[in-house]
Amino acid sequence: MVRDCRNWQSLAQTTRQRTTMSAFDSGTDQILTTLENRVFTVTLNRPDARNALSDDLTQGLRRALAWAEVAETVGAIVLTGAGGAFCAGGDVKNMNRRNTGEAPAATPHEQFLDMRARHIETAGALRASRKPTIAALPGAAAGAGLALALSCDMRVAAERAFVSTGYARIGLSGDYGVAWLLTRVIGPARARELLLTSDRVASSRALNLGLFNEVVADEKLAETTQVLARRLANGPLVAYGYIKDNLNEALDIDHITAIEREADRLVKARGTSDHKEAVAAFVEKRDPDFRGH
Repeated sequence: MVRDCRNWQSLAQTTRQRTTMSAFDSGTDQILTTLENRVFTVTLNRPDARNALSDDLTQGLRRALAWAEVAETVGAIVLTGAGGAFCAGGDVKNMNRRNTGEAPAATPHEQFLDMRARHIETAGALRASRKPTIAALPGAAAGAGLALALSCDMRVAAERAFVSTGYARIGLSGDYGVAWLLTRVIGPARARELLLTSDRVASSRALNLGLFNEVVADEKLAETTQVLARRLANGPLVAYGYIKDNLNEALDIDHITAIEREADRLVKARGTSDHKEAVAAFVEKRDPDFRGH
């Protein structure tokens, strides 16, 4: 079904009544989820296809991200891939079936509406989340897979991981906002290089470019990511949301506007229970017990 979705939050709102459930069901075995220590881990589960984005996988991911955003039991979101890859991007075999007429045809406008909804409710949802998001990359992140990783606040990668934009190799221009994301993460010159060449970028160079925040031994990826995620998941979530607002606006507003908006948000943060708890904990020389409000 093609749906015109201007804002991923419309899907999140439809799931709000289900957030009291103790477990989340993605509706497909291509998306696996766990919730532990307030960390909601979403695993793309098509290892035989390097976790390429099938219709079922994408729909399950949309549901998972919408649920996590409004679930009070979730403090942070981790996105990762099963097997030796993060996500190979679009399903090229399915593209071939569409191009040869084996898959049902849709008008260009129908394709646009469907694509917009899928992209906003996945990459857009990750980027817009009020909660900390981390991509854990066990291996390749290509095309749309790279865009999903870039949509997260941070990226932790295994040494064997690599990235590639990949689009030019199959005669495509890019999707999921990848040009916008790359330009903000590594700057316009490097973004142009990676998009036009589709070159493979090894983990060491990706770290130097700023594509990855940390590179760890392959066998340490899950542990390292979960330690970071647990720390964030049990932090001051309201303050995190305001921090993300400040960062998201930073490249688009002038300094004086930034000062005004940061001051407004700081005043609001001062009124939270988490701020009061943090100050009390500092005075009493103990760790704060944040409650997310």
